[in-house]
Amino acid sequence: MSAIDLAVIGGSGLYQFPGLQNSERHRMDTPYGPASGDVVLGDFAGRRLAFLARHGESHSVPPHRVNYRANLWALHALGARRVVGVNAVGGIRADMGPRRIVVPDQIIDYTHGRYTSFCDVEGAEVKHIDFSEPYTASLRRELLAAAARAGVATIDGGCYGATQGPRLETRAEIARLKRDGCDLVGMTGMPEAGLARELELEYACLALVANFAAGCGDEEEISIEEIFAHLAAATAEVPAILAEMLKS
Repeated sequence: MSAIDLAVIGGSGLYQFPGLQNSERHRMDTPYGPASGDVVLGDFAGRRLAFLARHGESHSVPPHRVNYRANLWALHALGARRVVGVNAVGGIRADMGPRRIVVPDQIIDYTHGRYTSFCDVEGAEVKHIDFSEPYTASLRRELLAAAARAGVATIDGGCYGATQGPRLETRAEIARLKRDGCDLVGMTGMPEAGLARELELEYACLALVANFAAGCGDEEEISIEEIFAHLAAATAEVPAILAEMLKS
């Protein structure tokens, strides 16, 4: 098996990676149980890419039930060392409206009841990772530069508020996140980023804005149909960004 140049974890709306050639599927047994699905390896932009659908290829796994430990362990075991997480999010900041693509640089974890560490196993070594900067700076820069070369507008930086899901948040909850300094809200940013750091993986996030969060836009009610339409438009830009990154 050839080396993996990049691993991609697809979020809502990204269940197969378009343009992947000579693909092969790997069902991984992990010490932490089953991953969300098969890891698909293939050729893309002249490099080797691994893809895993975070919610399963039929979107059958809700955000609070994703086996984040198994997903990251599986990619690491196959040889991945750089991971891009593609996450559907809601926009809180005024310039982060539907169809925008953001490369966040900070995160606040509001989730609960999830396995947040590989240390959560009897006898495992306890690791106190430095998480001051939750995303790998060099990988973030590569994503931003690649997007510029591809002609895809992105926003550099922002704070991702990770909530439990699968329900959307109340107006009061979003108001709290805004007071806390969050610019985006999503349900899958953690513990994925923290687990990647424990495995010493380079990790960055492409946050695709599907809607304004509750109380942040003009809509009285958030339409699920509109969310998926906006998400599809933003998702269509992802392959071009990653192709440019891999070409360099």
